[in-house]
Amino acid sequence: MKVVAYNILESEKETLAKANAKVHDLTLISNPLQHSTIHYAKGKEVIIVSDRDHLNKEILDLLNKVGVKKIISRSIRLDHIDVDYARELKLHLANTPLADNSFESIAKQTISNLNNWTSGICLGDACQCGFGCDNKKLKR
Repeated sequence: MKVVAYNILESEKETLAKANAKVHDLTLISNPLQHSTIHYAKGKEVIIVSDRDHLNKEILDLLNKVGVKKIISRSIRLDHIDVDYARELKLHLANTPLADNSFESIAKQTISNLNNWTSGICLGDACQCGFGCDNKKLKR
């Protein structure tokens, strides 16, 4: 999958790159997701954000227009995303629900989400889409 990860801290870069193991076309940037950085998402199917990125209706519309179909939050919480509007746009949402919030655990959960999406497998507890899909039948 072609992916861009926003708001990556220096201490997260190596862990996320190792977890990815060059499987996905992963671009890591330290810039937050905002109007001036939407262009990094052009041509990407997935974006990865942190809870420091605020995805309101305007940002979600822009992401949808550049072709983003899936969003992974590197957090348990999704209160930084207008979840109802994302669902309205049929954007697939995922989080990193494990209580272990170490960089290594978050990186592994994030890449696991990408791998499962690639394989057409439901993300289980990480799935936050809120709408029915055929993948719900294929639990991991």
